Amino acid sequence: MKEFENIIIGKSSIPSLVITIILMVAIPVIFFLYWRRKYKQQTRISWLIAGALGFLITARVLELGVHYFCIIAENPVSRFINGHTAAFVLYGVTMAGVFEECGRYVILKYILKKNRRKENAVLYGIGHGGIEILAVVLPMIITYLAIAVQFSSGNTENALSALKITEETAAAALPSVQAAAAFDYAMMAMNVIERLLAMLMHIGLTVIVYYGVINAKKACLLLAILLHMLADTFPALYQRGVVPLWAVEVWVAFWIVVVVSIAVKLYRKEAGQTS
Repeated sequence: MKEFENIIIGKSSIPSLVITIILMVAIPVIFFLYWRRKYKQQTRISWLIAGALGFLITARVLELGVHYFCIIAENPVSRFINGHTAAFVLYGVTMAGVFEECGRYVILKYILKKNRRKENAVLYGIGHGGIEILAVVLPMIITYLAIAVQFSSGNTENALSALKITEETAAAALPSVQAAAAFDYAMMAMNVIERLLAMLMHIGLTVIVYYGVINAKKACLLLAILLHMLADTFPALYQRGVVPLWAVEVWVAFWIVVVVSIAVKLYRKEAGQTS
């Protein structure tokens, strides 16, 4: 497999990946420990668990189930979506916004009826964002580390064998191998900052949806869906090669500032416990 012969693992790839893994674990732990210590009497662990389960069910089960039919499987719908950038972007941001925010709404309104405090809403957001790191981002970084370690020996044939990369799977594996080889401290910083911002986004959106539930304002759910869709627009465009990575980072950071600003305003406005 000639495409792998020129793969060179950078000197900083392995240490930067190791540090990234440590920091990825630390992010949700630090968020949780800080909030729990500050509001131990007001918060309940069940809200953290609910946030984690909410993400897994809505984003990793239900949404992925729809993706399988609309994106992965071979059918007229998937061919149309994959064949048109506008359709791909609109579909992607809509699914992410609707599934995750409606999931928050259903859980906050119909399941978490006890201990309804704004502090618990933040804890729910930490659970939601934290499990995304641990279940989605962390396994990817660990995979990159495994790839980097195998290819660092300089023996491409042994590395491919150890990673079980065959002629049939080479095309699918090549992007991951290239990403592992190119990973450095700059990528480490970008990934960590991105996850920090994503945590703030999930907490902010949860507070917005929570405020709508407590005050019977469904417009808050629609606002959360819209904000989520807007934040995901440039990442979806990046997947299609339309915008550069730096534009994605700026765009997402802007919308996170918007989300957090709205959430802080609603958090301060909310009286607190309602049941």
